[in-house]
Amino acid sequence: MGRLLRKKPPEKKKKLAQAKAVKAQDNGQAAAKPVRPGAGGGLPHARPPVAVKSGPAKANFISKSTQFLREVKVELKKVTWPSRKQAVGSTLVVIILTLIISGFLGAVDMGLSNVVRLVLG
Repeated sequence: MGRLLRKKPPEKKKKLAQAKAVKAQDNGQAAAKPVRPGAGGGLPHARPPVAVKSGPAKANFISKSTQFLREVKVELKKVTWPSRKQAVGSTLVVIILTLIISGFLGAVDMGLSNVVRLVLG
């Protein structure tokens, strides 16, 4: 049998929220907003719609794209690329396995087509 779930007292909830906020600040993250009691069950309030302008949106798109490409460049520097010998070896393995599998499938296809000819003819 499972444990019975009990509601935590409000004091304990406040302490947990404060501990999370302190931990988030220590990690350099933005702390979550504390939930006010009786504020719609702790659900966030809906924000009013924001008008979108065409000029800044293009600039925002370009800045986001350049930022993305910078991050891609940084990540690609972290990749450990295989040596030429490893790349050639892996390519040969793939080509040889492809030839073996295609030969097997060709043989099975010819065999099944002969069986169908014998049954129908």
